[in-house]
Amino acid sequence: MLRIEHLTKKYGDKVAVEDLSLHIQPGELYGFIGHNGAGKTTTIKCSCGLLSFDEGEIFVNGVNVKDNPIQAKRDLAYIPDNPNLFEYLSGIDYLNFVADIFEIDKATRENKISKYADQFELTSSLATHISDYSHGMKQKLAIIAALIHEPKLIVLDEPFVGLDPIATFQFKEIMKEVCSNGGAIFFSTHILDVAEKLCDKVAIIKDGKLIRTGTMDEVKGDTSLEETFLELEKE
Repeated sequence: MLRIEHLTKKYGDKVAVEDLSLHIQPGELYGFIGHNGAGKTTTIKCSCGLLSFDEGEIFVNGVNVKDNPIQAKRDLAYIPDNPNLFEYLSGIDYLNFVADIFEIDKATRENKISKYADQFELTSSLATHISDYSHGMKQKLAIIAALIHEPKLIVLDEPFVGLDPIATFQFKEIMKEVCSNGGAIFFSTHILDVAEKLCDKVAIIKDGKLIRTGTMDEVKGDTSLEETFLELEKE
């Protein structure tokens, strides 16, 4: 579903990501962890076609992100840790705007919006301007917008930041549902106990280089993911 081959991204003389390769298969919930500045967000933005890169290739559902960016983006959704939404719109206007971009028919969009807005307890606020939303409400709206077109791949950068415990639980259940239906999720997080419980596979990045990847049991062995991560950070 997401295939990253030998990705290298530089900012001037600084190498942010170096020769990184990852394969996320349909049905996989894949965690991506590393310290601040390790290269997680750069990798994610390159994967979504938001950043150009110097070397390598990235494919979303078999489509090359560089060669056919529009088609690649049709099959994915990206949710950043701090979503930049059109704050002069109401919540419902923003969701309809996103649905228009993906050419979602009226019945389908209404069904999706109703389902997820109720699930995230946002229905009563959809008529309100986004500028009046809290950070958590904006995060919920961004999640709903991402789900409208039933993406095959969802890429998330610190997805639980700002969400209350109920919304966090609901979103984890949605993530599992997406994967059980044949989709895939690739997400970064600093909440290692959540990643350990939620993910099928995990990749650890340090200073732009992938240092360990595999199933959760392969990566952490007999210890916790937190202990494994801290040990690798010392090396």
